Amino acid sequence: MKHLNKLFAAAIMFIGLSAQAQDSNNPWAITFGTNAVDTRVSAATKFEDQISQYFNVEDNWNILPSVSYLNVSRHVGGGFSVGVTGSINKIKRFVSPRAIVGGEATGDYLVTNPGDLSYYAADGQIKYSIGSALGWKVIDPSVHVGGGYVWLEDANSGIAEGGLGITFWFTEMVGLSLQSTYKQTFDERLERGMANNVPSHMQHFAGLTFKFGGKDTDGDGIYDKDDACPTVAGLKQFKGCPDTDGDGIIDGNDSCPDVAGLAEFQGCPDTDGDGIADKDDACPEVAGPKALNGCPDADGDGIADKDDKCPQVKGPKENGGCPWPDTDGDSVLDKDDRCPDVKGTVANNGCPEISEEQIMKLNAYAKTILFNSGKATFQQQTYPVLQSIVAILKEYPSSKFSIEGHTDSDGKDAMNQKLSEERAGAVKNYLIENGISSDRLTSAGFGETKPIDSNKTKKGKANNRRVEVKLVK
Repeated sequence: MKHLNKLFAAAIMFIGLSAQAQDSNNPWAITFGTNAVDTRVSAATKFEDQISQYFNVEDNWNILPSVSYLNVSRHVGGGFSVGVTGSINKIKRFVSPRAIVGGEATGDYLVTNPGDLSYYAADGQIKYSIGSALGWKVIDPSVHVGGGYVWLEDANSGIAEGGLGITFWFTEMVGLSLQSTYKQTFDERLERGMANNVPSHMQHFAGLTFKFGGKDTDGDGIYDKDDACPTVAGLKQFKGCPDTDGDGIIDGNDSCPDVAGLAEFQGCPDTDGDGIADKDDACPEVAGPKALNGCPDADGDGIADKDDKCPQVKGPKENGGCPWPDTDGDSVLDKDDRCPDVKGTVANNGCPEISEEQIMKLNAYAKTILFNSGKATFQQQTYPVLQSIVAILKEYPSSKFSIEGHTDSDGKDAMNQKLSEERAGAVKNYLIENGISSDRLTSAGFGETKPIDSNKTKKGKANNRRVEVKLVK
C-alpha cells in the first residue's frame, strides 16, 4: 500500500507537469520564501477545533527562518497554471489531543517537540487565478488542487491537497504571494496525534513571485505573441507596428512611411492637391491632369509644360509643342517644304517650279558649251557658261535634269556614241562638283542619231555638236 501511495502522488505530479502549455505574457513564474507546517488539523476531530487556532503562529506553527520553499509554475491559458513546489522544514511543535474518547478528541491539546523531525515535501499543483478571470491587475486571489509526497523523518506518505492563495503584484512581473494548503495524508498507519507517522496537516507559504519568459524582441513593451511587428518597435494602438511619419497608417501598409500622407493614397502625400500622390506625380508642386502624370499644360496642346518648348502656344508633339514654322512664307510648312528657305508652290512641295522660259535659257547656254576637238574636255571660254547653268539649277533645288550629248556624223558611229556620252558626263560632273546634288542629274549620249540640222554643211554640223539640258518630270 505504501508503494501505491507513492505511485498515486507521482501520477498527480506528472499530470500537473505534463499539461499542455499555451502562450501568454510571461508564462513562467518562480516563487521562493518561507513555509510553515501546522499539525493541529490532524489532532482535532471537530472542524471548529481545526480552525480555531488557524493563526496561532507562536504555539502551533513550525517555521524555518530562511528560504525554505521554491515553486516553479507555468500559465497554460484561461487563468490556469501548473507548477511544482519543493519545501523543507523542522517539526518542533507537534499538536496532539490529551485524550480521545469515542473517536473524538477531548480536553485541551498538547504541543510537544517530537525531536526536531526533518520535513520534506514535493508537490504538483493546478492553480486557477480568480483575479485573472475578473481582470484584476494588482490583487490576484486563487484556488489550487494537487498532490505530492511528504517525508517526515523516517515516515513518508502520498498526499492530496487543496487550498487558497493570494498574490499582491507590485509590478507586472513581481509580487508577494501568500498561500495556505491542506494536505490529506494517505498513511494507513496513522494514529491520530502520533508523530511517528505522517499526519494530515496545513502548510502555509509566503514568498516573492517573479514572472518571466515573455518575449519582446523589439523592446516596445508589447510581447511578441501580441505584436503584429515583433522585430520592429511600434505603438500599442497599432498592435506593436510602427508609424514612422505619424499619419495613422502603419509602415507596413504605408507606401510613403517617412512622409505623412493620406489613407486614400496609401499613406503618401498629395502636395498640389491634384488627386495624384506625390510619388506618382511628375510635378508634385503644381497641379496637373492625371493624363499628364500630374503636370500642367498651359496651352492645352496635350504636352506637359515641362516638356513643351512653347508652353504658351499650341503646337504638335513632333515639334516639341511648338507650331511648325514656314520660313519662306509659301504656305508650305518647313517640315514639308523641300525648299524651306526659298518660296515655292504647294504643288511642288514648297519649291519653285522652273518655267519653260528657264528651260529654254538653260539650253541656250548648253548649246554654247565648247569642247576641245574630239575630246570631252572644255575649252576655257566655256566655264562662265557652265557657271550660269549652275546658278539656274540652284534656283530650282527640287527639279531634276537630264544632260544629253550629241555629235555630227563625221567619224565612226561607235566613236561618236562614246564621245557624246563622255561629253554629257563631263557636264554632269562639273555641275555636281559645283554644288548640284547628284540625285538631281542624269546623263546620256546619243551620238549622231538625233541631228537638229544637216550634216552636209559646216554650220549644220556645228549645230548638231551640242549638249542639251532637259527637265525630268
